[in-house]
Amino acid sequence: MSILSSLKVIARPKIEPKAPILGKRLKLIEKLDEQQAMAQAMLDGQAYEAYKDKKVKDPESGERKTVRTRKAVRPWYFDDNEHYYFEIKVGLKTLELEKGKAAIDVGKKEDLPTVISTIIKAVESGELDAQILQLSPAKPPKPPKAKTTDKK
Repeated sequence: MSILSSLKVIARPKIEPKAPILGKRLKLIEKLDEQQAMAQAMLDGQAYEAYKDKKVKDPESGERKTVRTRKAVRPWYFDDNEHYYFEIKVGLKTLELEKGKAAIDVGKKEDLPTVISTIIKAVESGELDAQILQLSPAKPPKPPKAKTTDKK
């Protein structure tokens, strides 16, 4: 008992759940990082390939394993006569930065990574929280599942 007596024992503290906007911010930043990598690959003259890990069941052995598969990523930027524009997407919807204005005027394609970095900083600081929540409102918390004790 002398070893345990050297530890400070307390009641378990209640941990407050995190605000749902934090998860939405992180997801948007992740997607913006993909867009930045895609824009940089375009500037370098290389093809951009994104991958995701997928769990699959081996039909012979029946065990589950992780396989890396290619995923399709569509660019959020577009050009008109070599003048580039950028849109921020949340899910399949385009985020309006101001009423009726959803596109960002980038200019030259070389400025795309810089503009995307600026957007990432704005998302990190919470400047787009109202617009993000407007496009994808927070879901109400799920009720706890009832435990079943039926054993047959």
